[in-house]
Amino acid sequence: MKLYSKPGACSTADHIALQWTGQPFEVKVMTAAEMKAPEYLAINPTGAVPAIVDGDFVLTQNAAIMGYIADSFPQAGLGGDGSPQQRAEAARWLSFVNSDVHPAFTPLFAPGKFIADESEFDAIKAAARKRLRGLFESADQRLEGRQWLAGFRSFADPYLYITLRWAGNVGVDLTGLDNLAAFRQRMEADPGVQAALKAEGLH
Repeated sequence: MKLYSKPGACSTADHIALQWTGQPFEVKVMTAAEMKAPEYLAINPTGAVPAIVDGDFVLTQNAAIMGYIADSFPQAGLGGDGSPQQRAEAARWLSFVNSDVHPAFTPLFAPGKFIADESEFDAIKAAARKRLRGLFESADQRLEGRQWLAGFRSFADPYLYITLRWAGNVGVDLTGLDNLAAFRQRMEADPGVQAALKAEGLH
C-alpha cells in the first residue's frame, strides 16, 4: 500500500493512520509541482492528495481512504471493535471532520473561490473563523471526559489533529478549549504521529 501525501495537508492524517496500523507501507511525499505532473495525474486526475495505490487498486478521497485503511488492517481498531455501532461512531466523527470542519477552512485558504472583490476577503475570513470556532467548540464538548472523538482511538482523530494544526496557522481562536488542547498534546506525544510528521518534514 502506497500513500501519496503533501506535508500538512489532510493526507497527513492518512499517513498517521497508516503508522497506527503498525504494518508496512510506502509514502510518497509530494510537492505542489509533482501533484500536477502527468505521472500523478494518471493516479488522481484532480491533482490532489491523498491517493492510495494498493496493487492494481487506486483510491482517492480522504474518508474513503481512511475506511480502506481501517478495513485492511482491522487489528488496529481504527474503525472500532468490529461491531456496527463502533464502526458507525468512528464514521460519524470522521464525517464531522471531513464534511463540516475541513470545508469550513476553504474561505481562509482560498477566499477568491467565493468572491472576486478582494476588499471583501477579510470579512469572509472573519466569518469562516467564527464558524470554525463553533465547530471546534463542538469537538471540545465531545472530548469532555474522553481521550478520543469516538470514545476509542479511530481514524477520525488524526484528521481532527491536522485541522487543529491548520487552525493555529490561520488565526482561529481556540482559547479556552482545554479538551482540544489536551487532545493535541496527546497526539503530538504519540510515536506514530511523530513518525508521520518527521517523514513529511513537519514539526
